[in-house]
Amino acid sequence: MAVVLWMTGALLSLSLMAVGARELSGAVDTFQTLFIRSVIGLLIIAAIIYRVGGRKHFITQRPKLHIVRNLFHFGGQYGWFLGIGLLPLAQVFALEFTVPFWVAIIAAVFLREQLTPRRMLAVALGVAGVVVILKPGIEMLELASLIVLASALSFSFAYVATKSLSRSEHPLTVLFYMCLVQMPVSLALALPNWSLPRDPELWLWLFIVGVTALTAHFCMTTAMKTSDAGIVVTLDFLRLPLIGLVGILFYRETFDMVLLLGAGLMLVGNLVNIYRPRHQRALLADTVAADKE
Repeated sequence: MAVVLWMTGALLSLSLMAVGARELSGAVDTFQTLFIRSVIGLLIIAAIIYRVGGRKHFITQRPKLHIVRNLFHFGGQYGWFLGIGLLPLAQVFALEFTVPFWVAIIAAVFLREQLTPRRMLAVALGVAGVVVILKPGIEMLELASLIVLASALSFSFAYVATKSLSRSEHPLTVLFYMCLVQMPVSLALALPNWSLPRDPELWLWLFIVGVTALTAHFCMTTAMKTSDAGIVVTLDFLRLPLIGLVGILFYRETFDMVLLLGAGLMLVGNLVNIYRPRHQRALLADTVAADKE
């Protein structure tokens, strides 16, 4: 039951952030949106760190990796925000499901993780899902779709870096440096077109984007800790029909059932990738228990 509540929070946060990005698209420069998001996030994370008395979380021994991670994450965020303004919301979310497959390839190349037959099958299913969604050869590939795919690739590099950081860094440290690194980068890129919004409603959406960016990450991470990854991945799939419904109700978007087929292939690929036989799960549980003793 707990995982359902956490995933509900994650799905609502992601959907609300997407709506915020759509409302801000064309009204506020994307770099300026990312800057304000970083400022809001930095203030919130800093307050939380002070509140829990963990000033040690401000300190890192791996500043270079934080910088690399957040440059990729910033690129992913920028592409995602652009895609939200150019494509149907459901298509952006569907293409975002490619992240795990990019991660498997990147981890194999840079972290020397084994690309097992199961992972290769998962990647193949992911590629098949992309082909189904984009229908190359039938329709012209949209630049916006390629931007979202590039965004997913950038997020994947950031995810691999986060995986490395998680071995030595507290999650609050990762979030703090995410905002700290991305804030000056986004400010430098926003200054040429700087213009403070005068509409209070835009400031409300900026605040919502800043907060939901943090709550989505927190809820998803907590769900992963409290339940099996397969359950989390399956529940995460629900954000596609959810955001599709949002697009239909608020933006009069049409929902192409092909998106469900393509995303369904990706879902199967994800489940294949994370599946472990029962005896392996038992061995893993025993290892974790031994480590805690």
